[in-house]
Amino acid sequence: MELITEPNIMSKHNVRLTSSEMGILWTQYENDTMATCVLKYFTNKCEDKEILTVIDYALSLYLKHVQTITEIFTHEKHPIPVGFTDDDLNIHAPRLFSDTFMLLYIQNMAVIGMSGAVVGIGVSARSDVSDLFHEVLASVSKLHNIARKVALSKGIYVRPPFISTPEKVDFIKKQSFLFDMFGKNKRPLTAIEITHLFINIQTNVLGKAMMMAFAQVCKSDDVKQYFLEGKRIANKHLKKFSAILTDEDIPAPQGSDSHVMDSTLAPFSDKLMMIHTTGMIAIGIGNYGTAAGTCQRVDLSTTYTRLSTEIALFAEDGANILIRHGWLEEPPQADDRNALANQPK
Repeated sequence: MELITEPNIMSKHNVRLTSSEMGILWTQYENDTMATCVLKYFTNKCEDKEILTVIDYALSLYLKHVQTITEIFTHEKHPIPVGFTDDDLNIHAPRLFSDTFMLLYIQNMAVIGMSGAVVGIGVSARSDVSDLFHEVLASVSKLHNIARKVALSKGIYVRPPFISTPEKVDFIKKQSFLFDMFGKNKRPLTAIEITHLFINIQTNVLGKAMMMAFAQVCKSDDVKQYFLEGKRIANKHLKKFSAILTDEDIPAPQGSDSHVMDSTLAPFSDKLMMIHTTGMIAIGIGNYGTAAGTCQRVDLSTTYTRLSTEIALFAEDGANILIRHGWLEEPPQADDRNALANQPK
């Protein structure tokens, strides 16, 4: 059978970056420069040799991605974003997180990285940009797999709850499957609904630990109050999702405050910690939206919608702090045609 090869069409054209390519590259650069700061700190503090191997691999990936994006932007005469540098890092700060937290953090960041890469692939027309995001997807998928295996070998991988295997295929026969919000005999949770509850419990466990750690070490009072409020919200949502599972006799995964040490010297700038937090909030809002759209019990969808509103308001407070301190870098924008038209000639 004759193999069909991809035609080399793009090489005939010097097409500039689209708005989507520019935006997704900018976002990837911001995220990856932040990740390199965090991982450099982890490499200097991790004591477990197996986990350190995972961290070193992750750091090499993010540094490579930053280099490739820099080359694309340089070729296009696009200004290189500020992102995050060693000025946002105190690699000599005392240990703030356990080795277990570092591994679970990398697992979670790899999942986020895979989602971002899929978006990048979907909006990329140019081959160099598409190739980058295909490489990002492959590399962070491999990173997640390595981290998963290490977590399993150490007995720290948190599995979702088990349920019984169905005996047969069945179909929904009553609207009460969807709308019995207040009845005492609400139907059991589906596997899909349990999945999203599990995901949102896990992300809130991670978020609570991060907020606790960041509140201990940040310098600005308004930033500290923001992290303390974030810890309160994460704990509230964690309890809500866990209660939904336990009320139906399904074990809820447990978090641990022992992941955070007692250091009060910051390994990262307040800017990095704030932007990391607001980025995680944005991902949380997306997770809640996905859960609300896929859950078939209306009481769950209503809960996700209500909690999404709460964290959206919290995100707005975070953006105001970032603007007040001059930390929020401006993404590429469309031309302001009215301003251009009104410029003195």
